[in-house]
Amino acid sequence: MSIFKLTAAALLLTAAAARAEGPGLGQPLDAADIPFYATYVKPDGTGLPAGSGTAEEGAEIYAAKCASCHGKTGSEGPVMPPVGPNDVWAKPAGSYWPYATTLFDYIRRAMPLEAPKSLSDDEAYALAAYILERNGVIEAETAMTAETLPAVKMPNHGNFLDVWAKQGAKPW
Repeated sequence: MSIFKLTAAALLLTAAAARAEGPGLGQPLDAADIPFYATYVKPDGTGLPAGSGTAEEGAEIYAAKCASCHGKTGSEGPVMPPVGPNDVWAKPAGSYWPYATTLFDYIRRAMPLEAPKSLSDDEAYALAAYILERNGVIEAETAMTAETLPAVKMPNHGNFLDVWAKQGAKPW
């Protein structure tokens, strides 16, 4: 057999094996084929998973998984404290970002630093609630869910330019 025939046979076998493991090239993906971190939560809440969390629940999770980087109360610490105002970071996530859904999505996708994507949806909701409550954005007893999180009006929301609205369209 020539080297070209061997190479072609190897490519065909590789393609066949890949198809056996999941959808092949040009095949539609099933929702189960897409990991949660490859989907995005949009500002209007589209893409938010089921789940719930309160600031009280978030305080316990924060102490165990976040305080080593962001400080005991969230307003101090060596890495971007999410509670402000503080002397370390001028734009804390809990009060500067324009959408509460962005806070949730970032927590779920990127935190904790040493184990990103390891938090459950309930833990991410609870941490978002804790950070929002610590920044005075929500009341302590308010549970964050797929319904309540998009309704949170962030204090700095009006200070962002909506370039999509100027063009008469939205990206989502």
